[in-house]
Amino acid sequence: MTSTTRAVRGQHQPVLGRYPLPLRIVGYVLVAGLGLLYILPFVLQLVTGFKTDPDAASHPLSLVPVTPTTAAYQRLLGLSEAGDGVPFLRWLGNSAVVAFLVTAGRVLFDSMAGYALARLRFPGRGLLFGCVLAVMAVPGVALLIPKFLVLNTFGLFDTYTGMILPLMVDAAGVFIMKQFFESVPREVEEAARVDGAGVFRTFWSVVLPMARPALLTLTILSFQSSWNEFTHFLVATQSAQYETLTTGLARFVSGGLGGGTQYPLKLAAALLSTLPVAALFFCFQRYFVQGANAGAVKE
Repeated sequence: MTSTTRAVRGQHQPVLGRYPLPLRIVGYVLVAGLGLLYILPFVLQLVTGFKTDPDAASHPLSLVPVTPTTAAYQRLLGLSEAGDGVPFLRWLGNSAVVAFLVTAGRVLFDSMAGYALARLRFPGRGLLFGCVLAVMAVPGVALLIPKFLVLNTFGLFDTYTGMILPLMVDAAGVFIMKQFFESVPREVEEAARVDGAGVFRTFWSVVLPMARPALLTLTILSFQSSWNEFTHFLVATQSAQYETLTTGLARFVSGGLGGGTQYPLKLAAALLSTLPVAALFFCFQRYFVQGANAGAVKE
């Protein structure tokens, strides 16, 4: 074996393979232990949902229910014979509608705005992009009172429009799409213009299909943020019919829907509310990583 072959093989050797076997075993055990420690709260959440209230209060860290029951899920899904169900399905429906419309709006408008800032030349372009960065630097809590005043002035308070419209454009999404579009070779757009395509046709039919990793990243982030949004819905609504999972669960946890600890019911509701986002992320995590790295290197 030549020295060149050894050098090439050494470059592709895994990092852990350079250490002795005992150290590698210790490393694997440590990583596995940290992984189990990380997922332990989720396992407890899952198990507690099948416990009774006294069992959950007496044995909060037990991984095996004393008397397994689905009473908590029956109450959440409106299947309880006692008639003391929680309006979970209404919260779920409101969250699903809002998250779907907000995600669709952000993907469309953020990509259009990002392309305009990346490719179009117009007066005030740099100032406008600076304003986008400035909005990203402002804490959302500082905008709660102005947001309420604007919604109340335009008659959008306590409406679905007031819940959805202010969230349909996101500064971070505009920034992500702008950075990606700047990495697209200009020759592709120039070839489209030679064939007679206009600005919008070039954007819609040529450049946008190339931005699939960035679009999937934006879709995941938009769905996650709108699904978990709390402060905006808190100042935009006051009626129970507009409650989402976040505002409904907050009222539930604060004791607004009955007394007692109700740990199984609360943790079962929290588990069901996290499943859509978790499923979306695990299905598209490969594209999420690609989109996060998109635009980092320019040719």
